[in-house]
Amino acid sequence: MAALVGSTRIVLTGPECSGKTTLAAVLAAHFDAPWVPEAARRFVETVPGDLSAATVEPIARLAMRLEDDALRAAPPLLFRDTDLVSTVVYARHYYGGCPAWIEREALARRADLYLLGRPDLPWAPDGVRDRPLQREELFEEFARALVAIDARVVEVSGEGSARVALAERAVGALLAERGVPRGTPRR
Repeated sequence: MAALVGSTRIVLTGPECSGKTTLAAVLAAHFDAPWVPEAARRFVETVPGDLSAATVEPIARLAMRLEDDALRAAPPLLFRDTDLVSTVVYARHYYGGCPAWIEREALARRADLYLLGRPDLPWAPDGVRDRPLQREELFEEFARALVAIDARVVEVSGEGSARVALAERAVGALLAERGVPRGTPRR
């Protein structure tokens, strides 16, 4: 766990099509910080076959490795496009439960701030997404999981620049509170 010390970690989380990837990239560019892509999507793109209960643990290990690799550079600020909380929520949602070690790691690796994307953006199929009608239900599952780990959460809603501005304010407030260097925002 020593690798987790020293970096302020901000996670974009929430159900499908809630703007996580787009917002992670925009925020990372704005705050001149690295970002870690979604492990489940990377897994799906590189490992043949369908997702199942058997793929939960490999996805969790990949998520941890991606985060640890990014943190080795000791950035003062790191954005994540999801983290183990997503693995926990989706394992419970799809398979009825999650391995206890992943739940423990999700708590131990709890980020400094979670930006919880409200599913108020249009749903777009992409070959991986499959729950257009369950987005509100999943949003509530994410909210409960974040409360359970006592996470600092800011809900992000709206479209375009309004959504980005809300997220930037939340990140800026955390950084100011902690005295974290911001780099040079790129705007």
